[in-house]
Amino acid sequence: MSALLRRTKKKPADRVVTLVGKPGCHLCDDARAVVREVCMETGASWEEKDITQDEGLHREYWEQIPVVLIDNEQHTFWRVDPARLRNALRS
Repeated sequence: MSALLRRTKKKPADRVVTLVGKPGCHLCDDARAVVREVCMETGASWEEKDITQDEGLHREYWEQIPVVLIDNEQHTFWRVDPARLRNALRS
């Protein structure tokens, strides 16, 4: 008899949102405001990483910034839709 594996749904408070951007980027400023607001609302934590300080992030994302990751997986880039981010954190 095999046991069913169940994925435990993460609570928003257990999720980490990472904003990947760079200084002087107006889209990054806009994304930061959305990420901050949605994370405060949902209880998710967030961090920001600067591609000018990390060669690996620069190589991977320089054409897409700002990039939003949820638990280290890419969620979106360029523009952040607050409803979509909120739904992703709750799913």
